[in-house]
Amino acid sequence: MAQDDFDALSLAQYLHLSREQVLKMADRGRLPGRKVGGEWRFSSAEVHHWLEEKIGARDDDQLAALEAQLHDESATDDQDHSYATLAELIPLEAIAIPLDARTKTSTIDAIVELAMTTGWLWDPAKLAEAVRQREDLHPTSLDNGVALLHPRRPMSGILERPFIALGRTPRGIPFGGPTLTDLFFLICSTDDRGHLVALARLSRMLGTGEYLQNLRAATDAREAYELIQAFDAEVSS
Repeated sequence: MAQDDFDALSLAQYLHLSREQVLKMADRGRLPGRKVGGEWRFSSAEVHHWLEEKIGARDDDQLAALEAQLHDESATDDQDHSYATLAELIPLEAIAIPLDARTKTSTIDAIVELAMTTGWLWDPAKLAEAVRQREDLHPTSLDNGVALLHPRRPMSGILERPFIALGRTPRGIPFGGPTLTDLFFLICSTDDRGHLVALARLSRMLGTGEYLQNLRAATDAREAYELIQAFDAEVSS
């Protein structure tokens, strides 16, 4: 078994499911996997991509459990993962209200330029192209008017550290989703696990109607940042 593969039991533990549930999901084509010697094997990269697609459908308790699982695994990983609060991941200088953009292309360019202001992004052109390719593959815009922009895979080679940029356009724009989009999060990750943690945390905040409504009503970047700090305080209390 490849080093980054799961078997049915280890994947069950990772997903907080029983081994029988994992096998049933795999047999029904609901999990990305393949049979090797009659036994199911699951690629870590494919599982992470599958989880990314499913995170938005999980409730708050499930998302919290996923975060805890990812934190626990980082303790035995030889990589240096940095899992921060949302307020640490989204610095004030990486928030733009409004974000001056009116089209899909200009939005991607504008939010990558915003990410550059942190000093943690070294190759904005490469990131922008990777985000465009991801959007062409499958739009990241959700039915609540939020887009979670990111490349297909983490880009540690052009980032000093993981972070997120946030922009709100003056009005909703067509972005490939079922409705107009006005809130954009650019997730800049350096590893798969940190990417999933960021997605889970954002999904927890955006799944709370009050925070989503207040982010849309925020008058400037400072007010939006204080809302993010309030969310962090709420989930950690």
